[in-house]
Amino acid sequence: MRGLVAEIVRDFLGIPHAALIEKGTSMTRQNSRRDFLKTSAAVTAAYWVGGSAQKSMADQTPMQKMNFGCIGVEGKGSSDTDSAGRYGNVVALCDIDAGRLDKKARRYRDAQKFFDFREMISEMGDKIDAVTVSTPDHTHAVAAATAMKAGKHCFCQKPLTWSVHEARVLRQLANEQGVATQMGNQGTAENGLREAVEVVRDGAIGDVTEVHVWTNRPVWPQGEGRPPGQEEAPEGIKWDLFLGPAPERPYSPAYHPFKWRGWLDFGTGALGDMACHTANMAVMALDLFDPESIVAESTGIVENETYPKSSTITFKFPKTEKRGPITLYWYDGGRRPDLEILEGEDVPNSGSILIGKEGALFSPNDYGARYVLLPRDKFSDYKKPEPSLPRSPGHFEEFAIACSGGPAAMSNFNYASRLTETILLGNVALRADGEIKWDAKSGKVTNNEAANKFITRDYRDGWSL
Repeated sequence: MRGLVAEIVRDFLGIPHAALIEKGTSMTRQNSRRDFLKTSAAVTAAYWVGGSAQKSMADQTPMQKMNFGCIGVEGKGSSDTDSAGRYGNVVALCDIDAGRLDKKARRYRDAQKFFDFREMISEMGDKIDAVTVSTPDHTHAVAAATAMKAGKHCFCQKPLTWSVHEARVLRQLANEQGVATQMGNQGTAENGLREAVEVVRDGAIGDVTEVHVWTNRPVWPQGEGRPPGQEEAPEGIKWDLFLGPAPERPYSPAYHPFKWRGWLDFGTGALGDMACHTANMAVMALDLFDPESIVAESTGIVENETYPKSSTITFKFPKTEKRGPITLYWYDGGRRPDLEILEGEDVPNSGSILIGKEGALFSPNDYGARYVLLPRDKFSDYKKPEPSLPRSPGHFEEFAIACSGGPAAMSNFNYASRLTETILLGNVALRADGEIKWDAKSGKVTNNEAANKFITRDYRDGWSL
C-alpha cells in the first residue's frame, strides 16, 4: 500500500519518487512551508481518492499548517473558525462586533484582531494563506472577492452570495486567481448524499420529471415592514461595517444579531438559507442549473423590506443531453408537497423527493444524507451501484487539502456558484411580477426588463467587487 500511495502522489505532483517524504522522515531545509503543505496534501489526497484510511492534516505540527484569517467569528462563524484552527493556524480574527471578537480572541490569543476585513487582508498580507467568510449574506461576495484578489484561498458560507451577479463574479475570480475554494454547505461532504447522487444517476428511479424540496424556515422574523424610529448602535458594534455594500439605514436590534436573514438588504430569506442544503443532492444528481423559467406564489414581499412569510416557487429546467425536462418545486413557511407516493411515510418539516418514471427517492434530511427508495416493496432487493464519487474525509478537511495543493473540494466555487445562482433566481421571481424567463448565457431576464434590477444591485460608496 505504501508503494501505491507513493506512486499516486508522484503522479499527482509531477515529481520523482525520490523527492517524496517517507513516513518518519523530515523535509529538507530547502523546502518551504508551502512546498511541505503541497506534498503532505497530496499524500492525504491519495488516501482520500483511493478510498483508504485518511491521514489527518490536524496531525501536522503548527508550523506545517495553513495560516487562516477568519471573517465573522460568532454563530456559524465560531465553528468555521474552530475548523480552521483544527486544520491550520488562526492568525487573524475579524468581526464588526467587539464583544464577539474579544470572546473568540480568548481562544486564539496570538491572532490579530480586526473590525474591517479589508484592513485585515491588506495588513496581514502573506501572513494569511486562506480566509473563512461567515458573515451575513450581503457581505459574502465583497469579503470573498477581496480575499481572492489578494491570492487567498477562500471558504465562504452559504449561500455563496446575496445576488445572482455576485455568484458569477466569484466563480470568475476563483478561476482567474487559481485559488482553492469551498462553500459551506457541509452536506456535500456527507457520503449519504454522494450515494444518493449515484443511485439517481444510475437510473434506479428512471427518468426524473419532478423534484420537491421543502423547509421549516423561516424561524426568524419575516413578512413585516421596517421597524419604526431610530436607535444608536450599541457600543462595540461597528454599524457602518455591518452595512457594508448595503444601502444606508439606521441600526435596529431587528437586524442584528441573527435576525438579518429575513431582510432583503441583508439576507436571502428561507430559500437562500436552506436551498443550498436541501436542494443540493437533487441539483448535483440531475445538473439542475440554468432554469428557463421561474414563478413564485407567496404571501408577498412586505414594503420592499422583508421576504414573505411563506412561498412556493416553481423552477422549470429544459432537457439536456443527459436527461429530460424537470420541474423543481420549492416550499417554505410550513408549506409542503401533497404527494400520494409519500402516504404512509413519516414526512418531516424539511426534506426532498425526486420523482422518476420508475419510482422516487425520498430524503427526510436537510442534507440529502439519508434516503429511501419508494415504493419500498418495489426496491426491497435493490442493489446499490458501485461508488463513482470519492468519499469525503470531512467537509472542512476537503478545503484544507485543496488549499495545500490537493484535489478541489466538491463544493468549490465552480459548483457552488452555479448552485447559488439557480437558487437565488427564486428570490428574483419573488420580487418580480409574474413568471420570469431566464437566459443563462446573457445572465438576463428576457420577458421582464424590470426584473433584471434584482439580478444585482448598486453598492454603497467605498464598497466594490
